[in-house]
Amino acid sequence: MKLEKVRWGIIGCGNVTEVKSGPAFQKVKNSELVAVMRRNGELAKDYAERHNVPKWYDDADALIQDPEVDAVYIATPPGSHKEYTLKVAAAGKPVYVEKPMAIDFEECSEMIHACKAAGVPLYVAYYRRAQPRFLKIKELLDRKAIGDVRFVSSTQYQKTADEVKKGEELPWRLQPAMSGGGLFYDLASHTLDILDFLLGPIKDVHGIASNQAGYYQAEDIVTGTYRFDSGVHGVGNWCFAAFENVDVNEIVGSEGKITFSTFGDDPVVLTTAAGEQQWKFDRPQHVQQPLVTMMVEELTGVDTKSPSTGENGARANWVLDKLGKH
Repeated sequence: MKLEKVRWGIIGCGNVTEVKSGPAFQKVKNSELVAVMRRNGELAKDYAERHNVPKWYDDADALIQDPEVDAVYIATPPGSHKEYTLKVAAAGKPVYVEKPMAIDFEECSEMIHACKAAGVPLYVAYYRRAQPRFLKIKELLDRKAIGDVRFVSSTQYQKTADEVKKGEELPWRLQPAMSGGGLFYDLASHTLDILDFLLGPIKDVHGIASNQAGYYQAEDIVTGTYRFDSGVHGVGNWCFAAFENVDVNEIVGSEGKITFSTFGDDPVVLTTAAGEQQWKFDRPQHVQQPLVTMMVEELTGVDTKSPSTGENGARANWVLDKLGKH
């Protein structure tokens, strides 16, 4: 599939599309955002007016069938990702879907099959794969700056939001029917995917998921161990009812280690016998823009391949399911 210019439509123009992704479709070369959809038509109209988008809809099918929409970005909660992906694929249009890719691995597999059958690409919004910060870590690993990789540890914990403690209406991220699980599915998916990017696919997974604080039904703590195809070992701890916010990953090798966060802006740190080196990266204004650039280049025939596809998106869901279901 080769397009001269990619005209995008967005299904679900909510908060994630305001800064993280939406403006990127307008700023990337040979890309344009031409239509947005939200079930609340007034909100869709407001978004379109503020972002200078020519068309808005309150019906997803109308956007999907719009002949001026070449590709569709699905930015709804994961519970509707499969439904919309199948419809966009049936219309013969490329699909870009938010993460996690779906509520479980089985749905991901259906989405991959539908897109393959329709002959359209399927991309997933694991945008860290295209950001300079994580490409630097990949470069350090590829040149064996820490020798042979032995293991990786990931620790993320954070406070419970006050509104959740007060028993107010739960956000969709804490409703498994819409999200697949709790905050583990929403946040740990990024870490597990970037580890897949850096170290290759995970093969064996063992985990324990529980709810300790009792503020909602979804898991609020997950502890897991895993082994990568390469033989590298991994351990992860995620807790969403702790006293402070911490986010750190450590890749340890035979000659050194690399320390970095998934969500923070702290430096990437390389530690070896020779000492310590640090690299600081500014966060992109629109965090998805580097990945959007690569997708557009692929769709317009430039010799570029998106590093985030349905296949790696499904692998992340497979690991999430193994660790997070309780």
